[in-house]
Amino acid sequence: MRSTNLVLVVLVGVRILVCPAFSAEPDALAITANLVAHHLPFGTVIEQVYDTPTTNNIVGYAECGDAALWTGAFIAAESFHYAVNQSPDALTNVKNALAALKALDDVTGDNRLARCLFASGWQFAQYVENEESSAGNSINQAPPWVWVGRTSRDQIVGAMFGLAVAYDFVNDPDVKSTVSALSTRIVGYIATTNHLWSPDNDITSTFLDRPEELQMLLDTARHINPSDNVSGPLINPVPFDTGVLLDIQTNSSYFKFNLDYMTFYNLVRYSNTAQNVGAYVDVRNYTANHRNPFFDIIDHALRGPNHFDVEIVPLLDQWLLRPRRDLYIDDRKIVKTCSSTEACDPIPVPIRPTTDFLWQRNPFELAGGGSDTIEGPGVDYILPYWMGRYYGVIPAIALQSAAAIEYNLPPNSIVSMYAMKLASTPQAAASEPLPTILGGASIMVTDSAGVQRPAPLIYASPTQINFVIPAGTAAGTATFTVTNGATTQAATANIQAVAPTLFSANGSGLGVVAATAVSVQPGSNAQTPLPVFECGSTGCSSVPIPVSSNGQVYVTLYGTGIRNGQSVSVTINGTNVPVQFVGPAPGFTGLDQLNILLPASLQGSGETDLVLTVDGQTTDPNTNVVTINLQ
Repeated sequence: MRSTNLVLVVLVGVRILVCPAFSAEPDALAITANLVAHHLPFGTVIEQVYDTPTTNNIVGYAECGDAALWTGAFIAAESFHYAVNQSPDALTNVKNALAALKALDDVTGDNRLARCLFASGWQFAQYVENEESSAGNSINQAPPWVWVGRTSRDQIVGAMFGLAVAYDFVNDPDVKSTVSALSTRIVGYIATTNHLWSPDNDITSTFLDRPEELQMLLDTARHINPSDNVSGPLINPVPFDTGVLLDIQTNSSYFKFNLDYMTFYNLVRYSNTAQNVGAYVDVRNYTANHRNPFFDIIDHALRGPNHFDVEIVPLLDQWLLRPRRDLYIDDRKIVKTCSSTEACDPIPVPIRPTTDFLWQRNPFELAGGGSDTIEGPGVDYILPYWMGRYYGVIPAIALQSAAAIEYNLPPNSIVSMYAMKLASTPQAAASEPLPTILGGASIMVTDSAGVQRPAPLIYASPTQINFVIPAGTAAGTATFTVTNGATTQAATANIQAVAPTLFSANGSGLGVVAATAVSVQPGSNAQTPLPVFECGSTGCSSVPIPVSSNGQVYVTLYGTGIRNGQSVSVTINGTNVPVQFVGPAPGFTGLDQLNILLPASLQGSGETDLVLTVDGQTTDPNTNVVTINLQ
């Protein structure tokens, strides 16, 4: 049995006692704050490039050529944010991004939309010019600005998506007038390009071979500015659904589906015809099982609640477990493959190859990424998150296990609650027994039988409360009511007997397991503590544990949602290991511990997986993947 002091060290290391973590709205706000601070050097969304994977020294900016597209997506995200809670910051972000998008239209001098712009004297100007020139985009001078041209349909679709959402969901006269004038200019230029219907007066980028996108532009322009009398070509050279039917033949150029969903979000809302809906359904039927929360929430918006709604929150929670930079990822030895380039099933979100907007990347793609030096702006989280909040799919309060992403909550388990304005000030419990009020906040749990019990609190802050489900809470749906002075908020969650989760050293539920180990020498029974992990400024890593037939090594694992189980097993590298003890950890309400003996046969296994199973329920293979290093 581990000493109380040693358990305390482990718990502080995995951050469940006092260190707050973000999720849901707090995380969305943190991502937006970082985006605004670091990814808008000239108002439009681009990516920072650092000199090394472990430093924050900026050496350039990447993907400037997609700035119009992602600025439109950012406008949409913050417009939904504003529609949810009328945030002044969200309104400011919308207005500033609209001004930046307008600058892209002003700088060209003829109302065509530039891909991006930057000051000619900018220290990173040459870096951006080199990248965009190598991509085949034009570099144009308009002192004191430089703008990138050869604008594609992608940029127009993204920009019009954002403009339409801002017009429809931000009740502000300045926003509406700016959007009306800008959309009229953008579509007006496309409509007057010598009958080419191109965003760059170039037949290679014509909208004529994407009739559904062209129709969206026309319908959106008329909706935003009813006095706009722009009209389409007299005869469209290809059938309406030609582009869509080509899209669904293959997963190649997967970003096309992202553009399809943006297109149909406007098109079907403004003109719910059989033709428009039929083309959208073709796309949806092909991509519905791709585990894509952005696609899912658009489908909810267009066709109402459906069974895909339940995957939106878990997929976004899994996004939070991903690297923020372009780490190269190779899943070919991790998932089942059906070809040299694709998995048989959508790859779990935490280990999908990195990109600027995850939901536009093929979910079956096995490998990809960069050199871990480019930081994504995070629009791929905040856009589906705020859409989900607006359409009622994502609750304002999130509840899950404190150890890993798990939404079923057993009695006597440690739970994390995330929201805004939960407590007045940060405060941690000073001792056992745990208090029921911290930071001015309390939680009352009403179970399915109608019985109310106060929850013991471990830690409270304005954005997070860690607490313990009271003993005796009945199975079924429970209501959690948070009171902080005159403010009351409520959320619901499912209570069940067991839902095993293990703590990891970095507190995410992924990576090296949070554990302690001891070597016991035969004969003398002398015990030597062994480190399992070490943590530093760059994260946590495993420490190899020596395993041999000359002594016994015991490992203590820490988790929650385990103690109520009747049957408990642990496998390491696929080998069942003897479980010596399962039960409450001494002196820590809600914490469970398992003592296991490492068989000598595991010697030399290296960094390998550890899986816990309780009454047939295993730790989640996507969100609670923990490892241990055996030598």
